[in-house]
Amino acid sequence: MADSICRALRDGALEGEHAPALTIKDSIASPFGFDVFSYVLSQLCSNILAGKSQSRGLVLVAFSRSPSFYIDLLKRRGLDFASSPKWIHILDCYTDPLGWKDGLVECASATSPSHEASNIATAYKNVKDVNKLISMIIELGQGLVGQGKFRFCAAIDSVSEMLRHASMSSVSGLVSNLRSHDRVSSIFWLLHSDLHQDRVTAAFEYISSMVASVEPLNQYANGQRGNINTLSSSEQNSAKGKFSVRFKRRNGRVRVACEELHVEQSGINFTSLSPEDGVINQGLIPKVQFSLQLTEKERIDRANVVLPFEHQGNGKPIQIYDGRRSLADANDEETPVPAKKSETNESSKGEIIYFRDSEDEMPDSDEDPDDDLDI
Repeated sequence: MADSICRALRDGALEGEHAPALTIKDSIASPFGFDVFSYVLSQLCSNILAGKSQSRGLVLVAFSRSPSFYIDLLKRRGLDFASSPKWIHILDCYTDPLGWKDGLVECASATSPSHEASNIATAYKNVKDVNKLISMIIELGQGLVGQGKFRFCAAIDSVSEMLRHASMSSVSGLVSNLRSHDRVSSIFWLLHSDLHQDRVTAAFEYISSMVASVEPLNQYANGQRGNINTLSSSEQNSAKGKFSVRFKRRNGRVRVACEELHVEQSGINFTSLSPEDGVINQGLIPKVQFSLQLTEKERIDRANVVLPFEHQGNGKPIQIYDGRRSLADANDEETPVPAKKSETNESSKGEIIYFRDSEDEMPDSDEDPDDDLDI
């Protein structure tokens, strides 16, 4: 499912539709959301460099990591940074998000970015101004792809960090405006769900076309998830989790799929779930207030239901009056029925007698009954 996410972000938006949007959410019980974010970022950058993506550039809004960290990360994934200023730009909201370090000469010299980072990074020192932040992202993206119909993709490494400085409505508005912009190919972001109320998480999931959740795979005997600091070195080097993805289709249908992720020092791997994790498949069944299966008694009762036009098998010959016989023929075929027998045996049954209004038209006529109308 991770590959399906990367393909959707790579293919981008259709003409006249919003760009694909991905929410990656995790929690303290399974804190591997940034590993998934790094994986998606690396795959998208590889597609951009190979010319396989709809987008021609990427704007990374860095809140939780420095630009130098992302440069080293992408270099370890084998990406060539010789032409990096042409396809990637990092909006640095990590180094000095509120502009407090401008007056500190010592701090400014200690935190000065490297030469390589300065070529592709732009410092942003007022993260509370969300409107200006939107303008900066669009300006940097258009600077990468130039004029014309070329698009760029946007990535935000931590929406949770943004919500520390701005309201939920302004941050969700930023994401929504970027997704609906005609120059944005795709957008994805990371959200730590346990740091926010349910309504905040629900708001960003509503904006998204894909929601990827990183959840604990195994529970301990007491039902609680252990602290990552108490794990052994081997467990820390190879951590596991459940990676579930919810796709919202254009026709309104929703598809859910699950995988197992392994986080190692060399990277992150995705595999199919093992058979003993059957509880995951059970969770995909919709929870309703009624049973979808019939009991044995309900099946017997349904079989005993008498249909309205079903012959009851009373021993008499079946005669179906179709309305085509004349009234005289119907009267000749009628047989008198004693009143007492009707009252005793036929008291619980009804009878419908139909008389034709006219005999002018032949019963098997193929003429259109509306031919005489002036239409």
